[in-house]
Amino acid sequence: MLRYILFRILQVIPVLLGTTFLIYFMVFAMPGDPILAMFGDKTPSAAQLERLHAQYNLDKPFIVQYLLYLKGVFVGDFGTSFSGQPVSEILARTFPITATLAIMAIAIELVLAVVIGLFSGLRKGKLFDNVNLIIGLIFMSVPIFVVAFIAQYTLGLNLKWFPATVGSDTSIKALLLPAIVLGISLYATSMRLTRSSVIDTLNQDFVRTAYAKGLSRSRVVPVHVLRNSLIPTITNSAANFGVLLVGATVTEGIFNVPGVGNTLYQAITRGENATVVSFVTVMVLVYLGVNLIVDLLYAVLDPRIRYA
Repeated sequence: MLRYILFRILQVIPVLLGTTFLIYFMVFAMPGDPILAMFGDKTPSAAQLERLHAQYNLDKPFIVQYLLYLKGVFVGDFGTSFSGQPVSEILARTFPITATLAIMAIAIELVLAVVIGLFSGLRKGKLFDNVNLIIGLIFMSVPIFVVAFIAQYTLGLNLKWFPATVGSDTSIKALLLPAIVLGISLYATSMRLTRSSVIDTLNQDFVRTAYAKGLSRSRVVPVHVLRNSLIPTITNSAANFGVLLVGATVTEGIFNVPGVGNTLYQAITRGENATVVSFVTVMVLVYLGVNLIVDLLYAVLDPRIRYA
């Protein structure tokens, strides 16, 4: 097990270097001068441009900029945004908000997917199963911004069950509506995976053996069927969690959530290399960490899986 963990940690190094290099290059290749864009309609003097280019290392070749950035990362310096604020402070302010939103959304997704998927699998071909397959297909087909606008207008503005926007109030109550939107939009795929896995597990020999030994259905379903059916669901939810940490930009924009997605989008439009790459670097580390934890959970969920 320890050897496997060390091997996975070593795999992070080339992935991290490749990802940061690619993102840095894409930001570097964007047209226009980010310093000029920062001034908007105003025109800075040549001396100001030269000073700011030197301050943010924009007067150096691409590879030199990238190596200077890596040097700063290894000593804990993620650089400074064009607003003069350290990127580490921006991360410390926005990441907990997005992480909280992602955890709430994944919790909602898992509860819906496991409960509905389990009962659909146990009642294959019956009314409950068919209705939920149709509902799941609808949620898979409708774009998330449509679900977000409907939820915001209906539950937030008309019924006033939830705050319509988040803004400066980043409490769990304020984040609940966007979390519900994200969870509902994601649950359909996990529900189908759970359902398929439950149906497949019910036909396995060890389930028949459990029934043959006289175990009750209430014992066989949660211990033998559900536990062995969760691996594809957990894998999909882990991937969704990583996506939510960096990919909830649309939902964060609609609900005005001051999280990673909004900040990253603004940094991309302003061409802030250090901010964009630093955010992506942290997100890659988190995503790889989540996948490592999920791999280790496989052995807990399925005793047949062992790591040498």
